[in-house]
Amino acid sequence: QVQVVESGGGLVQAGGSLRLSCTASEWPKIINSMGWQRRAPGKQRETVAVQKIDESPTYKDSVKGRFTISSDSARSTLYLQMNNLKPEDTAIYFCFMNGITGEGTRVTVSS
Repeated sequence: QVQVVESGGGLVQAGGSLRLSCTASEWPKIINSMGWQRRAPGKQRETVAVQKIDESPTYKDSVKGRFTISSDSARSTLYLQMNNLKPEDTAIYFCFMNGITGEGTRVTVSS
């Protein structure tokens, strides 16, 4: 079974950038959906970016124009570029790929 591991989180000041990576143990032949979710302190997990097969990526309204999802099948890696980060982006970020998710990577944005 495919496993994924997230990385790239850290502490950044408001306005800064981070790029999260999600490396899969193997790249699936068919990816019905892949993307990123986050769980902020005291809140439920929410989807911030999703890429479905044969569709353009979609983003949570609050991250549109700031976050970009991309992938590199040769590196078996999914990315989330996050720019102009805000304190409300503070959360644990999880990637998912065909329903499989990892342990997450923590992002903290200071004001």
